[in-house]
Amino acid sequence: MNAVIEAENLSRFYGMVLGLNNVTFAVRPGLTGVVGPNGAGKTTLFRLLTGQIRPSSGTLRVFGANPWNNPDVLGRLAYCPESEMMAPDLRPVEWLSALAMISGLSAESAKGGARQALGRVGLPPEHWRKRFTAMSKGMRQRVKLAQCLLHDPQLLILDEPMNGLDPMGREDLGNVLRELAREGKAILVSSHILQDLEALCGEFLLLRWGRIPRSLNESVSASARTHWPESTTFRCESPERLARYFFDLGLLRGCEMIPDTGTLHARWAAPERFYGEFSRLLLESGIQIHEVQSTASFLEKALGPASPP
Repeated sequence: MNAVIEAENLSRFYGMVLGLNNVTFAVRPGLTGVVGPNGAGKTTLFRLLTGQIRPSSGTLRVFGANPWNNPDVLGRLAYCPESEMMAPDLRPVEWLSALAMISGLSAESAKGGARQALGRVGLPPEHWRKRFTAMSKGMRQRVKLAQCLLHDPQLLILDEPMNGLDPMGREDLGNVLRELAREGKAILVSSHILQDLEALCGEFLLLRWGRIPRSLNESVSASARTHWPESTTFRCESPERLARYFFDLGLLRGCEMIPDTGTLHARWAAPERFYGEFSRLLLESGIQIHEVQSTASFLEKALGPASPP
């Protein structure tokens, strides 16, 4: 497949401050996770891709063209920032309809598009006319994604879209993104919830202090991603029931339980299956789970400590 994004020796500096430093990469249709600690350069990368800033050096092509001051390129992509800029007294249908009309749709088409987008991201109709001040963080995240879908973009850039979502919401959002990827769209997703990215994305860009070290990205190659954590510790309402649930699914190789503390330490017979279906399995267990901890995932191992090299 042809690359949607191509960068070669791309750099961006803010005076003496490093944003991105000589990075080269390509992004093709499908789901690509953008991973790195705070200050790694993720925000700078997204601002470059959306034409908000210009490179200091190197080249950047989105759909084969420079995104800076290029309406043709910007009209084919959508950006969902981590921050929120919603008018507090508006409602989702009103807000999305207004944005669609600004883009040139008629009032009737804009309203229909708003309803379709809200339905696609899984926001129940009874919430469509709530004011934003009465909505949860997770609901507002769904509305932000719906806004991205209004003009049917070919490239989606999503900055921490799972913030504020419960496990069910993250699973629903993941299913929406997988469907969009199957339609041939390119989707860049950043998140600090590494387990969700591991289960969702097939490709990764690992940033470290403004660079994309080859060694980091080699460590999340297809072969490296088969080395899932072999054990997980749960704190839950009923470790016995949770252990039986995993055992009946053929997932467990062994386990240890401390019922007085509600702790289950599970050793996996099929870790790739558990982590690949993480949210769905926990939801379908029907057991209230308070905390999940696992040995380091392949992304955590690749990123290593957060301090500078």
